Amino acid sequence: MAKQDVSAITPESWHIPLSCGDITLRSAIADLQRIGDEQATIPLVVRLVENPAFRLPGLEVFHGAADLRTHDSIHVLLGRGVLPKDEAFVIGFTMGSTKRMWLAEEASYTWIARHLYPGEYRFDEENVEVFRNAVRLGFVSDCLPLNLVSYQNHLDRSLRDVRRALGIEEDLLNAYYRIEMRRYPESPESQRLLDGWDETPRLMAIA
Repeated sequence: MAKQDVSAITPESWHIPLSCGDITLRSAIADLQRIGDEQATIPLVVRLVENPAFRLPGLEVFHGAADLRTHDSIHVLLGRGVLPKDEAFVIGFTMGSTKRMWLAEEASYTWIARHLYPGEYRFDEENVEVFRNAVRLGFVSDCLPLNLVSYQNHLDRSLRDVRRALGIEEDLLNAYYRIEMRRYPESPESQRLLDGWDETPRLMAIA
């Protein structure tokens, strides 16, 4: 059998499932960053809405805004890739985890994501559903506000240990992911949430 090329990672293929909890946060983030530096290609409207570094001082439009490194950390801790439903879930869960996201704010963000975000960043109806579900899931979770965590202090801990420290309940996520898999049978990012395929060689390489 030919040796798998562990360097061949694309946005479509990248994913570290919840079950791979022994990988350190540092290794997981480094693996994600092998896709490439996305910051330079993110449209300005997306950065203005989601990244606090692009805000006017003292102006917070949406709760849960996070810089790119924090956003990457949340991706790996929630066991999500970087495809559209993954992004919708990570953004929604982060906003919900602040416990300060109200219906009007949720509706405003949804409108912007559906009508002002360009190209692949724009939410379709299914992405909106995932986003809204994630907001509620983050709200009921006992986790800390994920956008305010100093992930630098957790880099050399396993993903499982970091989740425990932050109060991210794997059983809550797994329960929802089963629902998402049934709800979107044609969505590759939904179908792979609970280890729908074997990527053991790559995961062993980054552990």
